[in-house]
Amino acid sequence: MPEHIRYARNRRDFLTDCFCGVGSLGFASLIAAEQAQAARYNPLAPKPPHFPAKAKAMIFLFQAGGPSHLETFDPKPLLNKLHGQKRPADFGNVEYQNVNENSRILGTKRTFARYGKSGLEVSDLLPHQAKIADDLCVIRSMHGDMVVHSAAQYQLMSGRVIPGFPAMGSWLGYGLGTESESLPAYVVMPDPNGTPEAGQPMYTNGFLPAAYQPALFRSGKRPVLNLEIPKGVSLDRRRKTVDFLRALNEAGMTDPEDQELSARISAYDTAFKMQTEAPEVFDLSKESQETLDLYGVGKPQTDDYGRRCLLAARLVERGVRFICVVAGGGGAETEWDAHSDIEKNHLRMAALTDQPTAALVTDLKRRGLLDSTIVLWGGEFGRSPESERGSGRDHHNTGFTMWAAGGGFKGGLAYGATDDIGLKATENPVHFRDLHATLLNQLGLSQDQLSYLHQGRRERLTEVHGRIIKEILS
Repeated sequence: MPEHIRYARNRRDFLTDCFCGVGSLGFASLIAAEQAQAARYNPLAPKPPHFPAKAKAMIFLFQAGGPSHLETFDPKPLLNKLHGQKRPADFGNVEYQNVNENSRILGTKRTFARYGKSGLEVSDLLPHQAKIADDLCVIRSMHGDMVVHSAAQYQLMSGRVIPGFPAMGSWLGYGLGTESESLPAYVVMPDPNGTPEAGQPMYTNGFLPAAYQPALFRSGKRPVLNLEIPKGVSLDRRRKTVDFLRALNEAGMTDPEDQELSARISAYDTAFKMQTEAPEVFDLSKESQETLDLYGVGKPQTDDYGRRCLLAARLVERGVRFICVVAGGGGAETEWDAHSDIEKNHLRMAALTDQPTAALVTDLKRRGLLDSTIVLWGGEFGRSPESERGSGRDHHNTGFTMWAAGGGFKGGLAYGATDDIGLKATENPVHFRDLHATLLNQLGLSQDQLSYLHQGRRERLTEVHGRIIKEILS
């Protein structure tokens, strides 16, 4: 084990053991000193949390395009009663892209039932997630500020509605480092049906040092190209090549604070370690057939998302801090963006993702990782109660659903509520900044302490102060 990693881990364990005997101010000072010391050696070295944490890693199952809360986790019987009618005026107004005064309430063909000991309501669109109902903390009162994809996705990922700000994964790498010596701290696995540039700005490190940028893994059986050391090249020769590249880069570094070049040097080292130490993590043949079947690997509809979800579990198992597994990203035909035919769209997307999603939670639990890993599911907004193009639903940001599992979140809970047609969050509304504050809290990070000086201002993920939703935490 490299000396700087050993040092950081030993100091982290020491600080954790001493926490009960040190005042909060003294502990904060120790943390600051420890983080500065770790950063001198390696910006991604493990760092202690600000306070004892429930979770140490997070997997975000990002459902791009916006799945409908009305067809998944938020039953609204009144929709069918009002089907074809204008929205009653007493529900108020919201801003849409395409819904207008000529639009009418759209009922749903989905049916809901209660599942598990908790009796959590889940629709027949998601039969596999219904089986893990007692593990899900469903937040029915999410809301954001924007109704267009790009701005809403930026706010979901980075807390801001414009590009250029660090994503959640970058903030976690900055605050906690990584426990893996041979894998990236922050991984994004885009949907293969998405365009190459789809969503990339919202995953970036923004103004944080380049060391905290994401690693983009491909879909399929080879998530990382050129992972094998070329034939005829000895390990010693490969090491010398990497050392030579490091020497060249360091020789050309006129500014010791050059973050881009430092990140490039670190990336070469990580790539070498991935070639020599980490190839087995990508070899799913090591898993039992029962596990592969659980995720739907080998089945045409679920093979891709199943592989990526299984790889996410294996990455967390090996110390990766944050993984984003994307479903969708290439337009209405390949994501949850159901403008024209919500039945066709959502049946297709659920067939691709429902089984692997439930399998991930089930598998993490049996690996003993669910308690220390947050799994977050959802999109940038929901869908409108009114119809668009007759059978579709428009973007909808004033009340929608996301869920979390593991990491100290209460399972089998439905928190908050929208009104009787799902138009607005009316009970215990949860803004994106509240969700971010709560996620950081479970990872042992203070939303105020986790900041970075940028252009004279201390920036943070929550922008302004978010509310920690203590009612959903165990």
